[in-house]
Amino acid sequence: MDQLLIRGGRTLNGEVRIAGAKNAALPELCAALLTAEPVVLRNVPHLQDVATMLKLLRHMGVQAQRAEPESDELHLNAAVLDKPEAPYEMVKTMRASILVLGPLLARTGRARVSLPGGCAIGSRPVDQHIRGLQAMGAEITVAHGYIEARVPTPSGRLQGARITTDMVTVTGTENLLMAAVLAEGTTVLDNAAQEPEVTDLAELLVAMGAGIEGIGTRRLVVQGVEKLHAPRTVQGEGHDIIADRIEAGTFLCAVAATGGQVLLRGARADHLEAVIDKLRQAGAQIESAPEGIRITASGRPKAVGFRTSEYPAFPTDMQAQFMVVDCIADGLATITETIFENRYMHVNELVRLGANIVVDGHTAVVQGVPRLSGAQVMATDLRASASLVIAGLVAEGETLVQRIYHLDRGYDRMERKLRELGADIERIKGPSI
Repeated sequence: MDQLLIRGGRTLNGEVRIAGAKNAALPELCAALLTAEPVVLRNVPHLQDVATMLKLLRHMGVQAQRAEPESDELHLNAAVLDKPEAPYEMVKTMRASILVLGPLLARTGRARVSLPGGCAIGSRPVDQHIRGLQAMGAEITVAHGYIEARVPTPSGRLQGARITTDMVTVTGTENLLMAAVLAEGTTVLDNAAQEPEVTDLAELLVAMGAGIEGIGTRRLVVQGVEKLHAPRTVQGEGHDIIADRIEAGTFLCAVAATGGQVLLRGARADHLEAVIDKLRQAGAQIESAPEGIRITASGRPKAVGFRTSEYPAFPTDMQAQFMVVDCIADGLATITETIFENRYMHVNELVRLGANIVVDGHTAVVQGVPRLSGAQVMATDLRASASLVIAGLVAEGETLVQRIYHLDRGYDRMERKLRELGADIERIKGPSI
């Protein structure tokens, strides 16, 4: 099992290209299920989660391949869907697999989807997905670890409905949005997620012929159509996935912690306003440029507290990475996690590196220390992995990060990009389990 060996103490300098957003790519791959016409997606990141989703889509009958092995352009064709199911052995490591449920029901009228797995960061129930689809006329049962769903209407199509979710759910919004675009009549999604990845999915669906109003707001109004086509815009065929704001935010935190000057090519500052505001408070200089985001940092950062919440507030997916900045900052910071109840599992590993952190329920109090010291640590989830890498970059001596398969799920060749910026980091083989 691969590990990362990091020799800390180096500043980061240069430029790095930010990959396409994982959390946009996964639902947009599923959107290809909605049409029999070929779909071209560009800026598709090279991630384990993307590979898992492609394996699942191929199992269903979808033809999917990159233009070239190292290309970010992906061609999909779902003209034939002979297995509308997502078996457990294919989805047990990735919660985003639930995103095939809505498109399969909308396109084929039936679906059998395993309850998903993924990171162990707390409860992320799929009941909001199920209730929304039931409101659209689907018959759904959950038994033996599977969601069994079918559309019993004479037309075989879902029916438009007004749906208000009990909580803001990104994947729930995406699943119901994809189901609604092929439903009969009008669907209103209230309390919809506003994340840029949801907006990007909606814009892809519009390019495929969907009728969606309120994109980027809490209220989406969808006028169902009989069928969708290949994505077409005034720019031409296909769709370009937005840059990954979480990857960009992770590199911003890395530079804020280590010091240096880096251009994040392709990153969008308007997708990271809450994170950038906090980093500026910590002392980093950050500028938005036509080619991306530029950050300059020197000296010890200042401690900055924050509270995670739904977009456009501070993202839960950036909590662990920013915590590392606070670990070496001057002062005391209070961090409150409001999204997931079990997302402080990286804390014990950071303490092994010398951090001073006390957790009480949903709150973590971080007293900055002048330096961290290298040690052997173990990643517990995707964003925890990134936080440990950042900690290793600033720690004295060597840090060995184990179980980095989590990192590979969501970061496109991270160690290669960090080496290009001057980090002393290498991937090594660890003992087999």
